[in-house]
Amino acid sequence: MDPEAVAKAFVDHYYRTFDGNRAALGGLYHDASMLTFEGDKIQGAVAIVAKLTSLPFQQCAHAISTVDFQPSGPAGGMLVFVSGSLQLAGESHTLKFSQMFHLMPTPQGSFYVLNDIFRLNYA
Repeated sequence: MDPEAVAKAFVDHYYRTFDGNRAALGGLYHDASMLTFEGDKIQGAVAIVAKLTSLPFQQCAHAISTVDFQPSGPAGGMLVFVSGSLQLAGESHTLKFSQMFHLMPTPQGSFYVLNDIFRLNYA
């Protein structure tokens, strides 16, 4: 398994799903998963999806600038750090963001998100 290919495939899938159908992200999280979104800590797949689907915008488009990754620990995890911009429907300007994912392998050979940290970058 090529870590770069896994990281890029995950990032593509995550943001395509986020932009198209946020509720479908639930399969990427488990009960032990944690999201920190702009400082708010949310735990568990159901609560994370509830947070993401309750954001105050319906449509958005992510443009990814960078994807960095590292293997994480003997269990086969992976850290993925993403930077990019977010275009909200009806807005003329984009918002810069950074997001970090800690992916952990599943027995079925895929990955789930154990930790997810999202921040808008204000300059």
